[in-house]
Amino acid sequence: MTLFVSHTTIDCHDAYALSEWWKALLGYVDVEGDPNLPGHEECMILDPETGHRLLFIEVADAELPAKRIHLDLRPRTGTRDEEVERLLELGATQLADHRGKYGPGTGWVIFADPEGNQLCVLRSEAEVAAWEAQASEA
Repeated sequence: MTLFVSHTTIDCHDAYALSEWWKALLGYVDVEGDPNLPGHEECMILDPETGHRLLFIEVADAELPAKRIHLDLRPRTGTRDEEVERLLELGATQLADHRGKYGPGTGWVIFADPEGNQLCVLRSEAEVAAWEAQASEA
């Protein structure tokens, strides 16, 4: 099992304004079908050539961490929960568990590496697709 970088996340005060600034700087665009609008608390942009994504997430002033950039990782094979166990075995420190935040089968887990750098483990693309298929049938 291995993970891949799904996107780079940047904690900020104004997700829309900062995403617009980075779009102008890098030539990135909104994700098709998911436009960013003023007031959105989460804004994702992508490089139209490479597919690299930046996600800007608003956090409260008091919560804005010193380390404002972290990687969000997805399993290449297997599941989020299998990777969570593997990270624990590798010595990562679990900081928060948001599995099920938006209902069964959703969410992520926040870790710190041995030097305190944060990263999140998301569901695999297969898990997301299965959840979306199930939700559309309901």
